Amino acid sequence: MKIYAKLLEAKLEMGKVLKTKTNPHFKNTYADINALIETVEPILLSKGLILLQPIENGKVYTRIVDAESEQSIESFIDLPTTGTPQAMGSAITYYRRYTLQSLLSMQAMDDDGQLASQPQPKQLPICSDLLFDKAVARYEGLELDVFDKLIKAYTLTPKQVLEINEITNK
Repeated sequence: MKIYAKLLEAKLEMGKVLKTKTNPHFKNTYADINALIETVEPILLSKGLILLQPIENGKVYTRIVDAESEQSIESFIDLPTTGTPQAMGSAITYYRRYTLQSLLSMQAMDDDGQLASQPQPKQLPICSDLLFDKAVARYEGLELDVFDKLIKAYTLTPKQVLEINEITNK
């Protein structure tokens, strides 16, 4: 299987990234680099894809490598050339987050702060595979409203939605 076919499979499983951090200036929430990696890396790894984020030649790279074929795709951005080590560390983290979001075409937050002035709907947490498997077991144990409860409390991945449809349409 080629890298783009594996990426397609991975993207079909990726839900929205949970926004766990708050920007104190704009009072809005965003997904930090850890939330992004926690969301995408297990899915990528399950497809045999390795996520790398090296710094090379003054650039921050986000690279996804197919371990089987050694094919890769990447996104990069130039680091600033001035600033303190702390500012450089912040830039690296910021650029890792945005090159990863860009490479995977993930939903990004409005950067210009306009969202801060508008009320935002509460984002539901993403349903983990473990929690989903428990709900399936409860449904098969004849707790028929378990999926309704799950949908109200969590954001489901496209794969989970398909599985619910298959189970309930039997």
